Amino acid sequence: MAEETKNPGKDIPIGLIGSMVITTFLYCLLAITLCLMQPYQNIDIHAPFSVAFKSVGWNWAQYIVVAGALKGMTSVLLVGVVGQARYLTHISRTHMMPPWFSQVNDKTGTPVNATAVMSCATAIIALFTKLDILSNLLSISTLFIFMLVALALLVRRYYVSGETTIANRNKLIAFLLISLGSSIARATYWGLSKHGWIGYCITVPIWLLATIGLGYFVPHARNPKLWGVPLVPWLPSASIAINIFLLGSIDKKSFIRFGAWTGFLLVYYLFFGLHASYDTAKEFERGRGWKNIEEGSNGVYSKDVPIASGKEMVSK
Repeated sequence: MAEETKNPGKDIPIGLIGSMVITTFLYCLLAITLCLMQPYQNIDIHAPFSVAFKSVGWNWAQYIVVAGALKGMTSVLLVGVVGQARYLTHISRTHMMPPWFSQVNDKTGTPVNATAVMSCATAIIALFTKLDILSNLLSISTLFIFMLVALALLVRRYYVSGETTIANRNKLIAFLLISLGSSIARATYWGLSKHGWIGYCITVPIWLLATIGLGYFVPHARNPKLWGVPLVPWLPSASIAINIFLLGSIDKKSFIRFGAWTGFLLVYYLFFGLHASYDTAKEFERGRGWKNIEEGSNGVYSKDVPIASGKEMVSK
């Protein structure tokens, strides 16, 4: 939703960091309150606050908890629909999906078609699929995507085609492979040995040395112009390690499902999406493209409407 903000360089960091700080603070207060109400070993993992209120004689409070939980789940579902609709909108702009999905309502300035379709599709899937299957599949997808984003950040920050030397490129590849390999080994060790610790004494130092090597032996090839992630390479490298580590807690069947869907989408991209996005990129090079969503246009392709420049898109 970055393109829908007035000042992305200021609004995005405030929105992301601010919401995370507030949410983390509230979660900590809830955890402290719960542990003060009853011993932590007696907490019911299925209905912690409802049972806790019962234990202190506040039976009426469980209905307030249920109402709050229902409101929380509803808001999460709505936020999920908003994000998924924006993903579909951007994908359809490259013609990997029908351009109809990228149409933006003139009045609301939102992708109405994509929102309606994604809402119906997710509701149908949720109706006929078990919750544990969906939750594990969603966890794998989220962790895998976050890991790829952090990896792409490192590649973008340290590599520029035609400018980065071959030696620096090879060092970048080597350090990234070592970091990924040690992270995968650590996650595998955690999944196979719940109570062991020797594997961590080996994999953690290897990851640490790879991150130090990346920071000291590979120069930055690109610096952010508007705003960027701080503490590079430490923050994205830690993100890679943590996300891969958490993947080790998910069951085998979920990985099989994730692999099947990923394979299907890769085939779709190679045989259709790749050519469609290439043709769309050529249309943009010829000065033809899509109206900006910021202008409240309906997103219909037009040969007479010039595309916005990269600087104009970033500023908006």
